[in-house]
Amino acid sequence: MRIGDLAHETGVNKRLLRYYEEQGLLKPVRLGNGYREYTEADIPTVRHIRALLAAGLSTTVIARVLHCVHDEGELMVSSGCPTFIEDLRRERAHIAEMIAQLQSSQEVLDTILDAALQEASRG
Repeated sequence: MRIGDLAHETGVNKRLLRYYEEQGLLKPVRLGNGYREYTEADIPTVRHIRALLAAGLSTTVIARVLHCVHDEGELMVSSGCPTFIEDLRRERAHIAEMIAQLQSSQEVLDTILDAALQEASRG
């Protein structure tokens, strides 16, 4: 199938599909005329990429773990890769750290905003 067909099947625009290819997440066959040729297996692969992106993983991490997942009904499950769980745990810890940093920044901003509002109400 061509890139337009894959875009239609997955709801992902062609530009993103090309980006996924650049990142090594999709590997379409290149025809003699330069067109990309995708397979039916690329449809669930794009769904997996989208789900992993929604989980906050970078394309670099997704490239490491994408081969570790498959569909089981509506669920994406591990295919038994030994490092998959550890990779996900590491990424979850990273996200938790970022959330903590953002919460700390929010508290500082709240303090500054409160002081600014108090000053404005006096003037």
